Amino acid sequence: MNLTNIGTVKDILSRHGFSFSKGLGQNFIINPDICPKIAESGNACKGFGILEIGTGIGVLTAELAKRADKVVAVEIDARLLPILDETLAGFDNVKIINEDVMKCDLHKLIDEEFKGLQVAVCANLPYYITSPVIMLLLESRLPIESITVMVQKEAAQRLCARVGSRDSGAITVGVNYYGTVKKLFDVSRGSFMPAPNVDSAVMRIDLNGERRLDEESERFFFKLVKAGFSQRRKTLANSLSSVIGIPKEKVYEALKAEGLPEAVRIEQLDMEQLIALSAMLMKE
Repeated sequence: MNLTNIGTVKDILSRHGFSFSKGLGQNFIINPDICPKIAESGNACKGFGILEIGTGIGVLTAELAKRADKVVAVEIDARLLPILDETLAGFDNVKIINEDVMKCDLHKLIDEEFKGLQVAVCANLPYYITSPVIMLLLESRLPIESITVMVQKEAAQRLCARVGSRDSGAITVGVNYYGTVKKLFDVSRGSFMPAPNVDSAVMRIDLNGERRLDEESERFFFKLVKAGFSQRRKTLANSLSSVIGIPKEKVYEALKAEGLPEAVRIEQLDMEQLIALSAMLMKE
């Protein structure tokens, strides 16, 4: 079954009475070159179990299942389950879990489903949930090797930006704190059905498995980062004062100790400066 053929896809969806949900950000891949490249780039190989987030009609799922030992896909839309029963009928190493990934116990899932396997995540993420899903995967400290995802091109640019550049954001700091990130390739809007209004890109995060800060310090660090970027047009002192109540004088003192100007904005600080500033402010 050619799951990237438009006629085939329309026939399957019609027979099952399926209509696309804008609320779930559903755009199914119809470019036949994309999913094999994602699978090859995303650790889908022998010895690996793949956690997929969102299945569509199973086009990426099938490519992952051809290569990996096992694929477990978390799909929120129950309407897709009978379609997947049909499109993935030829695979005995695929399991579909009908849940919201944001509410799923991923540690338990990985422990129960992937015993003896290394684990990686692959997904074509809906644009509206890109950052929450990625930060969930990172902050949960799951035993996974990599996260390979297709996201909106603009989001990929932010995710892959240099910490301390104008394009950086809280999510940039997050992915660089937990691992290393690389943009792999672009995907045009015409590769989807229905076609979105923007282009996409595939990126991969390789996790380092290290804990640079203890748990309490880490929580404060990300609290500071999120507060700073929530008002990125303000100076860092103004942002931290208004969002989390740190007196401006204390921020100024910490900035001075790091050799930074009082008017600095958070997007101007690199990772080491952010960590050092967080450590100083946490002591106050």
